[in-house]
Amino acid sequence: MAEVKSYTQPFLDFITENPTVFHAVDTVAQRLELNGFTKLSSREEWGDKIKKGGRYFVERNGSSIIAFTVGSNYKPGNGAAVIAAHIDALTTKVKPIPTKPTRAGYVQLGIAPYAGALNKTWWDRDLGIGGKVLVKDKSTGKIQTRLVKLDHPIGRIPTLAPHFGAPAYNPNPNPETQMIPIIGLDHSRTEDTVSLDNLESEGTGLLRGSYSFASTQPPRLVQAITRKLEVDDASIVSWELEVFDTQPAQLGGLDKEFIFAPRVDDKLCSYAAIEALIASTLNTTTRDGSQPNDDDSTIKIVGCFDDEEIGSLLRQGARSNLLPSTIERTVAALAGGQCSTDLVSQTFANGFMISADVSHAVNPNYLNVYLENHAPQLNVGIAVQADPNGHTTTDSVSTAFLQRVAEKCDSKLQVFQVRNDSRSGGTVGPMLSSAMGMRAIDAGLPQLSMHSIRATIGNMDPGLGVKLFKGFFDHFEEVDAEFA
Repeated sequence: MAEVKSYTQPFLDFITENPTVFHAVDTVAQRLELNGFTKLSSREEWGDKIKKGGRYFVERNGSSIIAFTVGSNYKPGNGAAVIAAHIDALTTKVKPIPTKPTRAGYVQLGIAPYAGALNKTWWDRDLGIGGKVLVKDKSTGKIQTRLVKLDHPIGRIPTLAPHFGAPAYNPNPNPETQMIPIIGLDHSRTEDTVSLDNLESEGTGLLRGSYSFASTQPPRLVQAITRKLEVDDASIVSWELEVFDTQPAQLGGLDKEFIFAPRVDDKLCSYAAIEALIASTLNTTTRDGSQPNDDDSTIKIVGCFDDEEIGSLLRQGARSNLLPSTIERTVAALAGGQCSTDLVSQTFANGFMISADVSHAVNPNYLNVYLENHAPQLNVGIAVQADPNGHTTTDSVSTAFLQRVAEKCDSKLQVFQVRNDSRSGGTVGPMLSSAMGMRAIDAGLPQLSMHSIRATIGNMDPGLGVKLFKGFFDHFEEVDAEFA
């Protein structure tokens, strides 16, 4: 495969250029199409579309994506090699009606934390805005999805200077009243409160029964979005916007051995898994080769899910039917429509899944909080994540399986487990493996500062992830044959 470091700059670009989950999924889809993958629609039949040797992907909500390949020697009932990750990240989302009253000459924007965002690391950051916009085409009447991101920071959540004493040192600021971004100045209006009468007189439309989406949004924000998309405000039907850190991902350290970046959790493992699938599908030593590998008889799958950070319960989350139904429909198409529950269950039983989510790298300033011999380092390799209480899927069989994969592709495995006096996080692994009965392991790349607005990883970590994940796809069948 390509040199490990050859994935460093492309990963930096991926993080910087795709600040929202919608942009990330759209870029993954474009990358897949560039490498010969065909997009499938969940609303259409797949029976005549999926063939042996084919490459495919399917999206849901524009925020989750599953890519898969079918081996040229595939037989119904054969196993599936699966890597499941989540592509959402901690962020803030614009409220349905985000207009705020002008206070002391400042225009502000109503936002809400997604998962653990709006923590202390969000103060004094240059914040941008972007996401998904639904636009009605006047000529056809059809509602289309457009992606947008403004090219400059639009806001900031200002801290209170320490000179003001105790209020500046409040460890628990109110996220509703004290963490509102400022997005502009307006000295013509300085009222501190807003009433229903004001909303009605200002033309929101909601209280008069004549609904216009744009009229419920801050006028200057509407103007900025419509200018960017080159549409008028009447064409905007709705939108889902995120406010995010605009500082680019970049190399750091004396020898540039670090990557400092936003949204690492878990676009890192999603990126590595997708690149590994592409590299495994193409029998090549470069990132964009063109010769297919025709030797395998399995289905290789990567699932990048939305909503993991908030429990995965929505239709685009890992708890939905997205992955199981994709496998079931694929098996049915390849079985000529004669797909039984027994055949699907056989596929699950013959399969193996890596639940790929970032792990905690050891922090040299807090060595006392790490379990001895369970403290992963940067630029070493993927860490197997263990937990005795079922927060991960890792067991002795799955650990031995991935260790054999690592040996075959010359990768190193690390191991992480929390101390007995710490709390373990969760992943998509348990929910997916229990739903399908598939053997599984939790293993991901380590990072510092998890759930901070910016995190730190090693400059070789994206490539090390690709290397192991590609090894998993390449050696799945032969390793699986070693286990009774």
